[in-house]
Parts: sequence; structure tokens; C-alpha cells
Amino acid sequence: MTPQPVHYPWYKKEDTDAFFALFQNNIANFVIIAITMLGMGFSPSIVFGQVLPGAAVAVMVGNFYYAWSAARLARKENRADVTALSYGISTPVMFVFLFGVLLPAKSLTGDEVMAWKIAVAACFISGLIEVCISVIGRWIQTHLPRAAMLGAVAGVALTFIAGEMLFKTLEIPVIGLLVLAIIIVGLVARVSMPFRIPASLFAIIIGTAMAYLIGAADTAKFGDAFTHLGFYPLLPGLAWFEGLGLLFTSMLAILTVVLPITLYNAIETMNNVEAMEAAGDKYDVRECQAVDGVGTMLGAVFGGVFPTTVYIATVGSKWMGAGRGYSILNGVVYGLATMFGLIAALAAIIPVSVVAPILVFVGMSMIATAFQSNETRYYPAIALAMLPYFANYVMTRFNRGAGDVVDNISSAIVVLGQGAMFTAILLGAMTVSVIDHKFRQAAVFALVAAGCSFIGLMHAPELSFNASQDFTLGYLVMAAFFGGFALKQNKI
Repeated sequence: MTPQPVHYPWYKKEDTDAFFALFQNNIANFVIIAITMLGMGFSPSIVFGQVLPGAAVAVMVGNFYYAWSAARLARKENRADVTALSYGISTPVMFVFLFGVLLPAKSLTGDEVMAWKIAVAACFISGLIEVCISVIGRWIQTHLPRAAMLGAVAGVALTFIAGEMLFKTLEIPVIGLLVLAIIIVGLVARVSMPFRIPASLFAIIIGTAMAYLIGAADTAKFGDAFTHLGFYPLLPGLAWFEGLGLLFTSMLAILTVVLPITLYNAIETMNNVEAMEAAGDKYDVRECQAVDGVGTMLGAVFGGVFPTTVYIATVGSKWMGAGRGYSILNGVVYGLATMFGLIAALAAIIPVSVVAPILVFVGMSMIATAFQSNETRYYPAIALAMLPYFANYVMTRFNRGAGDVVDNISSAIVVLGQGAMFTAILLGAMTVSVIDHKFRQAAVFALVAAGCSFIGLMHAPELSFNASQDFTLGYLVMAAFFGGFALKQNKI
């Protein structure tokens, strides 16, 4: 007898919590983009009329597609607890495109329009590369240990999400700690809030109201919040095509930045899809990488300059019990907010300390999932895979001054932070292999690490041959050591 098809709702109460978590992730990035580009000398017409609308198109395309994909999975497995994948602009990738693509292009050309077109072309190429990478996405997912991939994701969650947002939470302790308490009670312990209001919405309402009542929020920001209100239509253009000519002539060096960060982006998608499978929803990693690439390319066609990816907040949304509604709402809200210039207004009105605890929860859920979805014997591999992101966090926050800031601590911090995603996954994969006594496989991962170091994907500031000689040699020694045990194992 055929089972009765379950009802998979368009929207449910839990989607509200997940929406605010994803919305805050994306709005923070949008505001950083706006402030940074204006500071670089880009005009509001480019920032609010081109870049943000283009980014919104990419966010809309991805969110709507993944909502449809979730419905497809729900029908296939006949269950109503499927959660759509979160989608947005990766924070590390955003910083690389801001300071590794836009800033050099602006500095070298001295022309904001030309620099924007070069960045649009670089974004388009990044999307195209990720579409190509998607062909081998499933093979990579099959051959990389889950503990290694989730350990790398947990490292991002601990530093850039849970850690960073805990700092923001405590900037106004009276507000932040109250909101954190609401999140712990409502989302961790799953206790209903008054009037059954979703915990994240209740936290934002109470936190924002209290911030203004005690004078912790700056009321002067209300005036600034509406400075850029207007109508910014989502229109395609040929800036990406015009930028290709500039990129492949005078700005070819920018491609050495685009390639490694695109590989990072593709691996980030793979890791987050793997994390979602561990949480109970299995999506095709190749399809997701292709969708991310296409979304990035479409965003570039509409003027965007930032690649998009399956978001690390996905498992947090799963823990909240979200379905597809939060993804649909996120796409709609971003489209409307960007078209009418509301992004800066929303960010100015709601204090950061009010929304930061929601992201602390997202980071907590990612770290917990990394351990819960693996056997206890793999915990050391997860822990080791998390560590490179401490170095990466320091690098990102201190930018070019990282070497001077941490020089008295250790000269290895900067080089460990360079290519942290690759380092984390490969160290984790080696450890998993050794735990399983697969020494030959561990040697192969060490050789891959040596190759990545040689060409500059790891432990180097840019791509080049023999980019990190000491690390290349070090990983070769590791490979030989593991190989020795493999030979001994074969003789026994």
C-alpha cells in the first residue's frame, strides 16, 4: 500500500527563527560591503545601484532554488522535516574580493567604474570555475573523511561565527547577555517563549526595545539610516563582459587571487552539504556547487562582485526545525530591501549586540554537529582540523598587519592562516587515515598537502611555483614517514 504523502508546508513558525539567523548573516555582509566600498572611494550609485542589487539577485536565485530543492527532497523521501540549504555570501570570500580584487583594481586603474567592471568579471569567472569544479564534487566528497570536512567547518564556526559574535554580544553586556539567555532557553532548551513567539524574533524585539530604553542604542542613527532610500532596479548589464577584456590584459594578476578563493568556496559548499547530510538531509554536492556557480554568474550579470555559497548556517536552521519558508522569505526580503535601499536602515536600527547571540547559536550547532555525527575515535581529527582557523582569524582581523602583531607570539601564525581551509581538511584527513591505520592513504594526503604548499594554495600569500619551500619539504617528510608504516603494514 502506497503511504499517504506528507504535507510539506510553505512556511511554519520555526522558519522565522531560521530567517532571522540567515538574514543577520547576510545583512552583516551587505553592510560591510557598503561601508568598505564607500570608504575605498566607490560612489553610492555603484554601491547601492549596482553591487548590492547584483548580490541580491544571486541571493534570491540561490534561496529560491534551494527552497524548491528541499520540496523535491521532501516529496522523494515523503517527510515534512526537510530543511532547505542556507545560501549567501561567504564572509572570508567577501573580504578577499574586497581587498584582493576591488582594492587593487581601484588603486591600479584610479577609475571606480573600470575597477568595478574588473571585479564583476572576476566574480563571473569565479562562478564559471565553480561550475566546472562541480563535475568532480561528489568524487571529492566520497574520498575526503567526514571528520576532516566537518572539523574544518567547525573551525570556521568557532572563530568567525560563535567566537566573533560572542564578542559582539558582550559589547553591551546588559543587552547581549539577556538576548543570549533568551536564545539558550528558546533555541537550545526549546522552551516556548511568551505568546509562542519564535525565540529569535522575541529576542530581537526585547533586545532592541531594551537597548533604546536604557540608551544603549544610538538614536542619531535613525537619520543616517534613511539617507540612501530610493529605488534601485535589478537590471542586467554587460559590465561583466566589458570587464573580461580589462581582466585578461592589464589585470591578469587578479586571477591568481580568484582561483584559490574559488576552490575555497567550492570546498566550503561541499563541507556544508556534508554537514547537512550528517544532520539528516542529503543533497547532491555536485548540484549544489553548480547552483552556487550559476548564482554567482547571474549576480555578476546584474552587477554583483561577490561569489555565493551554501551557507554554514544551514545546520543551525536544521536544529531550529526550519523548512523551506525561511529560504523563500530571505530571498524576497533581500530583493525588496536592496531595491528600496533598506539594507543600511535595518542594520542601523537594530543593535549588533541584539542579533549577535543568534549567530552564536548557529556556531554552537555547527561545532556540536561536527562531533555528534562522527565516532568518538575521530574527535582528535576534528579538533586538529579546527586549529588552523585560529591563525586565519587573527590574519583576517589584523589584515596586512598580522605579521607584526603576532610576531612575538609565533612566526607560524600567518603562514598557518594562509589557505586555512585546505590545511584544516588535509591535516584532519591525515589524522583520520592514521586512526584507521590506513597509512598509505595518509601518505597520499600528505603528498597533496605538499603539492598545495608548492603552488601556494597553503602557507603562502599568493599562487606561485615553490611558494612555500619549508612546508613543501615538511609535508614530504610526513608522507615518507607514513609511507614507511604503510610498507611495514604490507609486510606483516
